[in-house]
Amino acid sequence: MIDTPPPSGPALRKSLGLLDGVAIAASSTAATTSIGIGLGVTAGVVGLHLPAIMLLAFLPILGIAGAYSRLNKVEPNAGNGYVWVGRSLTPWLGFLVGWVNIVATIAFLAYTTAVTGSAMIQLAGEAGVHKAGGLTLDPGSTAQTTAVGIVILVAVTLTAVTGVRTAARLQTGLLIFEYVVLLGFCGYGIVTGPHAFSLSWFDPFAIPSASALAQGLLLSVFCYWGFEAAFTVNEEVRDPRDASRAGLITLVTMLGLFLLGSIAFQRVLSEDELAGHGAQGLAYFGDRLASQPLAALPLVALMFSAVASLQAGVIPTARGMFAMSRDRTLGPIWSKVSSRYGTPALGTLLIGALATAVAALALVIPRLADMIMATVNAVGIVVALSYALTALAAAVRFRALLREDWRQGVRAVVLPTLSAISLLGLGGYLCWSFYTSTDHLEVSADNGWFLLLTPLAMIASGFLAAAWAKWVRRSPYFHSGRGTDADAPQLLATSR
Repeated sequence: MIDTPPPSGPALRKSLGLLDGVAIAASSTAATTSIGIGLGVTAGVVGLHLPAIMLLAFLPILGIAGAYSRLNKVEPNAGNGYVWVGRSLTPWLGFLVGWVNIVATIAFLAYTTAVTGSAMIQLAGEAGVHKAGGLTLDPGSTAQTTAVGIVILVAVTLTAVTGVRTAARLQTGLLIFEYVVLLGFCGYGIVTGPHAFSLSWFDPFAIPSASALAQGLLLSVFCYWGFEAAFTVNEEVRDPRDASRAGLITLVTMLGLFLLGSIAFQRVLSEDELAGHGAQGLAYFGDRLASQPLAALPLVALMFSAVASLQAGVIPTARGMFAMSRDRTLGPIWSKVSSRYGTPALGTLLIGALATAVAALALVIPRLADMIMATVNAVGIVVALSYALTALAAAVRFRALLREDWRQGVRAVVLPTLSAISLLGLGGYLCWSFYTSTDHLEVSADNGWFLLLTPLAMIASGFLAAAWAKWVRRSPYFHSGRGTDADAPQLLATSR
């Protein structure tokens, strides 16, 4: 049986292969940035149990990846979760998935902008440059790091306009350098680190508290976030199955890198050193293992990772908004395809502009480490919601398999459902712990109400935008939940 295809819309140029999809997904996941910054932030919550938390977080994410892969097989669409959830559950939740992915990525771009600037200022310090124009350079200053990072954001946005093929080539080169440095330093750290290896590092029951476990898991989910970038360019790959392969290859690769990095960090650094250096964790790790100039290589890798993830963040967001614009849930400007590049060029530029504006707003949190913590917590909650809804959409769509083939039913229905329940439970528990942790609101990364208000504002704005799309734009999406897809007749016919 072939599904009735949705209406056709403007088409993107097909130019990507499997390796290109892997490069985009791996750059979006940004293993070096996650290891260099995320491990220190997570260690501040779970202590010396980074390998345990990374393994635990991988289990529900693997179920989510299976849901994405199966849904992509029957309905490739640049909107992915937005289309799949809208069709299988309700258009309101489908729109919410698309919306929170947009706002979460824009927040991520703002955070990564500051991380990129911090890495560049740290590199300048390693080169002996500590002042510029009479200003003392501080890699922990949100203002300075954001200013430098915005320059890089503008540059990578302009590169993304020219097409995903060009971006994928750049990201492939950056990834090769990053991974060579990462594997070399982490491997050397595991062999020579002064702290003894302990199996307790893999024991999740030794994590200090339930709230620490929940927050640690969501921080780890944030580290894995980005593998689905491969599915946002599924209309630009020559074979839609390559998007699924690229997503799964990226996810398994990230697990290996995160385990390698977490063990190496704990072999080389104490718990206080891990938690205390935050955004400068990878630079400190490099200094402990080598002298200059070799010690600067991890910092260069971090900068390359941040640059690549900036570009990789711009690309899938522009594609998601392109898909929503085709359905008239967003304005027509987002679905304009450049005749020269075959990309949503104007939408890509606007994404860069929005991320720049949000990066400037982040200046209300003066310390980079606090801004990172606030952003990661907020994004972790909304990403968990988006993943959970997509997994539930897969369970609903393929529920008939439980009667037809129980093995397929377990993979297509049971595992995604369990993954969704675990992520929703973690997000709900963490929101409750934020709510009960204080009795006043303060713009601070250690204020529970502020940490709770940020993701709630992202979600609430999504329902308001959905109401506007339904009753003002009168989008046909809210009648069926089906998304427009330029290649739907051919793709749906060949996927069965």
